[in-house]
Amino acid sequence: MSPILTVLALALVPSMAPATAPHVPPAAVPASSTAATLPIGVTGTGPSGPAPVTVQPAFHDAMRKLWEDHVTWTRLYIVSAVAGLPDADRAAERLLQNQSDIGNAIKPFFGEAAGEGLTALLRPHILIAAEIVKAAKAGDAAAVGAANARWSANADEIADFLHKANPQNWPQATLRAEMHHHLDLTLQEATARIKGDWAADIAAYDKVHDHILGMADVLSAGIVRQFPRKFRQ
Repeated sequence: MSPILTVLALALVPSMAPATAPHVPPAAVPASSTAATLPIGVTGTGPSGPAPVTVQPAFHDAMRKLWEDHVTWTRLYIVSAVAGLPDADRAAERLLQNQSDIGNAIKPFFGEAAGEGLTALLRPHILIAAEIVKAAKAGDAAAVGAANARWSANADEIADFLHKANPQNWPQATLRAEMHHHLDLTLQEATARIKGDWAADIAAYDKVHDHILGMADVLSAGIVRQFPRKFRQ
């Protein structure tokens, strides 16, 4: 975990208890919502019955699982795409599904439109990454540079979107910096794989894995702090 994420996570976690955290009313969930859009780790009867209550540790772990899937399926795609394996497209499809899963996870707190909006930003994050891998494998430096510029801009859009949803707990500058660090680590991983530098490849994956867990912790802690009445220990 980067030093910035460590400091932010420590700042958020001690104040997550409902007794001390300020309450911000959650966005309305449409009446047509199904159980699939309930918070991860939820207990209760859903939007049409008594307000669902989410178990805080379960929510923390589920958020980690979503983002761990993000880097795991990214790695599996990189491995398959670089090696020209026939499962590369299937790995990409599963990776894109993860972006929908992440968007769905925030819908009970920020609303349907916000969840769809996050997924709409995360999908290009994946698709552009795939372009970079293919261009880098082909040795097309110009294409890599052009795609990397769009990837960087998309990272800022994701960070800004999250900051707008929870400005008190997700600082814009921090999110932008950490999103760019995520890109850098992913690019290191892909580059090492293409070069056949297996030691660097493994080291890069360890770093991106550790980093994404830190990001997941900051996101889950920020949601708990923003919506304390929706959680229990």
